Amino acid sequence: MELGLYTFADVSPETGPGAIGPHERLRNLIEEIELADQVGLDVFGLGEHHRPDYAASAPVVALAAAAERTKRIKLTSAVTVLSSDDPVRVFQQFATLDLLSGGRAEIMAGRGSFIESFPLFGYNLEDYDELFAEKLDLLLAIRDQVKVTWQGKLRAPINGRGVYPRPFQDKLPIWIAIGGTPQSAARAGVLGLPLALAIIGGEPARFAPLFDIYREAARRAGNDLASLATSLNVHGFIAETTEKAADDFYGPQAEVMNRIGRERGWGPTSRAHFDQARGPNGALFVGNPEAVAEKIVAQHKIFGNDRFLLQMAIGTMPHAKIMKAIELYGTKVAPIVRRETAKAVPAAPAPAA
Repeated sequence: MELGLYTFADVSPETGPGAIGPHERLRNLIEEIELADQVGLDVFGLGEHHRPDYAASAPVVALAAAAERTKRIKLTSAVTVLSSDDPVRVFQQFATLDLLSGGRAEIMAGRGSFIESFPLFGYNLEDYDELFAEKLDLLLAIRDQVKVTWQGKLRAPINGRGVYPRPFQDKLPIWIAIGGTPQSAARAGVLGLPLALAIIGGEPARFAPLFDIYREAARRAGNDLASLATSLNVHGFIAETTEKAADDFYGPQAEVMNRIGRERGWGPTSRAHFDQARGPNGALFVGNPEAVAEKIVAQHKIFGNDRFLLQMAIGTMPHAKIMKAIELYGTKVAPIVRRETAKAVPAAPAPAA
């Protein structure tokens, strides 16, 4: 199983003493990706957002900078908000990243959990679902053929035009990222694309049927189940002791969740809720290396996932603590997880209906 990290490059929403601005955060980000590569992690993802509390509105630019400081780690978006972007430019940018990195680029495409990019780039939210479906269709057409002839409803057609440069890899990996919608899981299966599932609340085991839906949709579409891949994308933090990990992570994570919650009408979080969520059946992966590794392995037995991505840099976490957590992830957690999952039997495909 591949192990990695993802982040949105959080910055302080307000200026003032102690605030972390975009310049500092992006410089720290490159150091974090470099360290992740050095300690043997497999993947680093950077999410696209267009808000004052995140610095990553152009993830591929930061990933390209990281490509020059790394050797083996895969570099992916997490996610590219494809609905409000142009598939031609998305492909060109990630093909360029792929060339710079020697074949380590990936695209993780999603509809986006925030809506700021839609009015910013002139798109109608009423077209939310149709925009994603149409643009994904075009992105796949560009990936699969050099000269593209394509027509849709919401974008001008392309008539026999080439899209350049072509990537270093023969086929640029494109993942579909979802947040729990069965229809989205089924779509990824029909298309035969790898599926990333974000779980940031509730009991993770309850989301396992989404992977069954994905695999069954792929089977019905005639796709090779052996070629499918799945990822769990979750929140968590690692420190030398479980108590320290919880104490370090709770404040920044709660501040972010409460800020977003006020925008969306969620109730406030609490330390009691946080402590419950980091328990054996909760969605947070917070603890010392052994505890986090044990929970990753336990979830792998349920999901049979091929990849696990951890979002540790939530809120304005101190850079030194993030660096220490990355070191522990690569040197302590990863060896345990790799040893234990190597013994595991892959999850069986969903039975035929």
